[in-house]
Amino acid sequence: MKQYEYLLVESDAPIAIVTMNRPDRRNALSLALMDELIDCFRALAGNHEIRAIILAANGPAFSAGHDLSELIDRQISDYRHVFDVCVELMTLIQSIPQPVIAEVQGIATAAGCQLVATCDMAVASEKSQFATPGVRIGLFCTTPMVALTRAIGRKRAFEMLLTGAPISAVTAMEYGLVNRVVAAEHLCEETYALARRVAEASSFTVSVGKQAFYTQIDLDQPKAYAYAKEVMSLNAMAEDAQEGMGAFLEKRAPCWKGR
Repeated sequence: MKQYEYLLVESDAPIAIVTMNRPDRRNALSLALMDELIDCFRALAGNHEIRAIILAANGPAFSAGHDLSELIDRQISDYRHVFDVCVELMTLIQSIPQPVIAEVQGIATAAGCQLVATCDMAVASEKSQFATPGVRIGLFCTTPMVALTRAIGRKRAFEMLLTGAPISAVTAMEYGLVNRVVAAEHLCEETYALARRVAEASSFTVSVGKQAFYTQIDLDQPKAYAYAKEVMSLNAMAEDAQEGMGAFLEKRAPCWKGR
């Protein structure tokens, strides 16, 4: 794996750990950091030995959102570029075949909260907090709103967006923003255990399921079922599906081929 300026990458198949390493700036999502994340996720997407990815961070904050120093006195084209790159990153996370699990050790605000909401799953330390405080500085968290509303629903998201007030890890779990909250000293092991559980399944099947999940979720129910039954029919014909069903009936462990 290549070396990055703002990322640390551990690739221990079947799990990769990508750690944002800009603690002095609270892991603010500068253009450089976002570009590195995009490059890293694209590389991992093509690595068939990796079945799950953990996105972690060093320092007291998971991510403080966009780097505001890049948003002062710029042209409209500069702002569009920053948010284009942000949207590219968020879209990529949900389009790569491997599930991405956020390991949230500290505060996640604005685009950092968006990053958590975008990841397929999230495990949070009991000390973590989440907020979309852009309204307090005159810059509404409009792009974070897209991921946030889809994760926690309209009224809860709108309250976060309009007040900018942080919510606790426990509240974030109640809202559906994170999957579980654990003691800070157990965060890494609990996140890794979840990733390991995910990685036990066929990489092909998980990839099919992840793509189908994001395709159907915004469809109305009849269209969602029409799409889902076709995907499931094609999935049933796959080698891993036949192997998995056969192994279940024969009461043995499956041997995945990834196809």
